[in-house]
Amino acid sequence: MTIDKTQIRNAATVIVLRDRHVTPHILMGQRGAKAAFMPNKFVFPGGAVDATDAQVPLAAPVNTLCHGRLCDDAEPSLAHAIAVAAIRELWEETGLVLGRKGAWEGDVPADWRTFAATGHLPDASALQFVFRALTPPGRPRRFDARFFLVDAEDIASDPDDFDAACDELSHLQWVPLSRARSFDMPFITEVVLAEVAARARDTNPPASVPFFKNNDEESLFLRLHGRPMTG
Repeated sequence: MTIDKTQIRNAATVIVLRDRHVTPHILMGQRGAKAAFMPNKFVFPGGAVDATDAQVPLAAPVNTLCHGRLCDDAEPSLAHAIAVAAIRELWEETGLVLGRKGAWEGDVPADWRTFAATGHLPDASALQFVFRALTPPGRPRRFDARFFLVDAEDIASDPDDFDAACDELSHLQWVPLSRARSFDMPFITEVVLAEVAARARDTNPPASVPFFKNNDEESLFLRLHGRPMTG
């Protein structure tokens, strides 16, 4: 099946936060020079939701609060697929496992065979939904991206072992949060970084989630559940 690259695609991005109470670091990598979307930029691991993500079982879903925010201004059935995509993209692009020990039942989807081989089931319970952004019109790719924050302590594998990563992101590294903005990154990544910095030492999921909504008519900065941001 051919994917229409001009259509808005749902996507998931994962911000892994390490040493959050002492010297917070975040995991970032650099996109390739020939990438159609954000070439050469330093970004968080993430990517588009695949059609098969909706059928992948989770050992545990996202928490109730985050699930409610994911369903706001979106099709409720998407919440599961987006959480699955976040775990899959984190695995594919970094080789890090967000899961719990367990055996898969039945056939393992092709995209998940290497993950399953680690002896884990995908577990979304540690994901915190912290930001949503819709790519502005006129870009070569447009995504409705949900950004998740996860503590490195909840990663089941060695946080310094990127050997299983694909080659989509290079220069994977733990970047001190205090100097992350010195890297060449997209504008929206800078905006998300400010949100992460503000809650780096807060382990609770946010009560409301910023939504940078760029559509053909206007750009809105909302708070899910749709309340305009103030201050």
